[in-house]
Amino acid sequence: MSLTPQLLNTDVEDDLRAAVRDLLEKRVAPSDLIAAYDGTPVPAIDGELAEMGVAGLLVPEDLGGAGAGAAVAGVAAEELGAACAATDFLTSAGIATATALAAGASVLASRLATGERSAALVVPFSADPHGPAPTVPVVDGALSGTVRSVAGAIGAEVLLVPGSDGALYAVPASDTRIEPVSSLDMTRQLADVVLDGARGDVLTADGAAAIRAGLLTGAALLAAEQAGVARWCVSTTVAYLKERRQFGRVVGGFQALKHRLAELYADVESASAAARSAVVTLAELGPEDPESVIAVAVAAAYCSDLAVRAADEAVQLHGGIGMTWEAPVHLYLKRAKADQIGLGTAGRHRAALAGLIDLPA
Repeated sequence: MSLTPQLLNTDVEDDLRAAVRDLLEKRVAPSDLIAAYDGTPVPAIDGELAEMGVAGLLVPEDLGGAGAGAAVAGVAAEELGAACAATDFLTSAGIATATALAAGASVLASRLATGERSAALVVPFSADPHGPAPTVPVVDGALSGTVRSVAGAIGAEVLLVPGSDGALYAVPASDTRIEPVSSLDMTRQLADVVLDGARGDVLTADGAAAIRAGLLTGAALLAAEQAGVARWCVSTTVAYLKERRQFGRVVGGFQALKHRLAELYADVESASAAARSAVVTLAELGPEDPESVIAVAVAAAYCSDLAVRAADEAVQLHGGIGMTWEAPVHLYLKRAKADQIGLGTAGRHRAALAGLIDLPA
């Protein structure tokens, strides 16, 4: 089935964007995010996002969610990226919720929608939707093994664990050992999850299909987040260059810098369009449709590298202040670099895309 995506935001999406942005401006301070690198906990905003209905954007209304779909969730993801916010939106409200819905776990999905529970899919953050996900050995119904570099495991109450028997299990996080690891982006910390004879409820016998749906949704939302990161980098750099003076004139007036920023701005607009196309196509056609997989692969490959380039340009064009620990620019560079390998590298998505569109090797 073909689809011409509606790239323009609806009034509902504009209202959500304004509400999320307002919350982030009040509750997310760069100084709090920077303090996370010294081990200071970042003030949580997930409860407030849940009260706004953001946690249940993917969940149908009859299950207690907003029934808004991936397109609206992409708007929230972009704003969260622009604030470099430390939340479990991507991992719980995005990946885990989409996985639970695809697995038919309606009770769990309802609890995730209201914020009553948070969950994480126990696969490495680098896992992509184009290949089989790593599994944990299952012996007599008990799961034993270690999964490294899992995003969202810290603070999650329910862990969705792919078993070697093909099933997907919901395991209480309290029955596992979660070991935080040093992460490049401490606003989205990773952890190793150790299971030693843990038991859980089987959500579905066909775990592969549910996991693929969750990772595909996550990749689309991550692309929207990366577009938000890139947008912040450009807008903040432009504002800074309008104030910084050198050789008696505003630095932003130099033609060479104008050209660099104009090109970057155009690329950021393209990234926003690619991410929007991915979430809209996913919302309209579902994760099983090849058109959805193609749209997500395009967005993931493009937005991944662009966010890093935008953040790198922001550091350079901020001059000396861009190299300081106190400036927030490094937060966005670290987020962009960590996201660059999250849910599949750009090269992995391009390779998958080549097969999807029958492009010769």
